[in-house]
Amino acid sequence: MTTLDWLFTLFDSFGYLGVFTASFVGSIIVFVPVPYFPVLVAAALSEQLDPNLISLVSALGVLLAKMIIFYASYYGRSVLSDKTKQRMFPLQKVLRRYGGLGAFIVALTPIPDDLVYIPLGLARYSPWKFAIATFSGKFILNEIIVWSSVILGRPFFESFISTDIDPLFVTLGIIASIAILVIIVYLSIRVDWARVIGKWFPWALDNPDNEDTHSQSKLP
Repeated sequence: MTTLDWLFTLFDSFGYLGVFTASFVGSIIVFVPVPYFPVLVAAALSEQLDPNLISLVSALGVLLAKMIIFYASYYGRSVLSDKTKQRMFPLQKVLRRYGGLGAFIVALTPIPDDLVYIPLGLARYSPWKFAIATFSGKFILNEIIVWSSVILGRPFFESFISTDIDPLFVTLGIIASIAILVIIVYLSIRVDWARVIGKWFPWALDNPDNEDTHSQSKLP
């Protein structure tokens, strides 16, 4: 039985719930790259599920996973010292203005998006704006994958999905993801952002008082 045949059996049994669960599980694990794209391809090729609903359900599964990761870093900020929070304030203001675009772009691409989402959480970016940007990007990406599968057909995708994944490749991917994420988080909390971005975004240096209290009041 090929990988596609196994996935077809999965959708025969669980339908859209299988798409949602696979998308959630493939997105909730921060350091382990578990692509859920083969699930979208197989679901589209099974001809039993509506392509647009596949994209929608999958995007909702991914969004739920990413919101959990986002909130973990959002509330993880509370363990930081007041000095560190003060140092991050300029970055926080810049991300509040442009973070939605960044979240949308990484959601629209297959790159490791947690490398962007976790710093957004640490910077107390708006959860609602994050959710909208992430869902929009993932839905569009899913639509591209699903409709490409419908148009190009099974023979084109079967060789890619059936190919075995090299364990060494997975291990190196995990190590690289952890290393990059550690560096990004370290820079987020240790860099003097007033000096780094103050020259280009002077408005980001204004009025840092009571910023965390203000952020909490905007929580849903």
